[in-house]
Amino acid sequence: MVCIRCKMVVRDELKNLGFATVRVELGEAEVDEELTQEQLLQVKAALLRSGLELMDHKKSILIQKIKSIIVELVHYSEEPLVVNLSEYLHQKLNHNYTYLANLFSQVQGTTIEKFYISHKIERVKELLVYNELNLTEIAYRLHYSSVAHLSAQFKKVTGLTPSHFKQLREKRRTMLEDL
Repeated sequence: MVCIRCKMVVRDELKNLGFATVRVELGEAEVDEELTQEQLLQVKAALLRSGLELMDHKKSILIQKIKSIIVELVHYSEEPLVVNLSEYLHQKLNHNYTYLANLFSQVQGTTIEKFYISHKIERVKELLVYNELNLTEIAYRLHYSSVAHLSAQFKKVTGLTPSHFKQLREKRRTMLEDL
């Protein structure tokens, strides 16, 4: 589960199956009773119908928690990150960052840092398309040290400068209006 809508789907599916949820967070759900194997299979089937999967392997759950924390941080948090990402993940998950980084890389085939940067760049693209914030405001919101840092990272990942990306989007929109 990596989005707010996923949380709603999980809550609804559990309710439809007759389970009272104690809490539903990104990447995990807790019900007020111990589930039998048959009930777990019912939950698994219900989630699969909704395009989600039940994770029961501890390492898979940990990977999902890392992803959820990063998605939450990049897409939904307005709070500035007061510690570096490695310390933030260590505090949130209570695991050594080296262990988390090695596990993530082994399972995902990419580093936590690259995953984080990819999400930040996708969020920058989204904010550029919305055209509600200027680049300085976007850099501040996504915790970049400067506009130059954001621009350099954006170009490294996409091959385009943020302003060129924005121009391409505007040109594409103009072309669609001509149809």
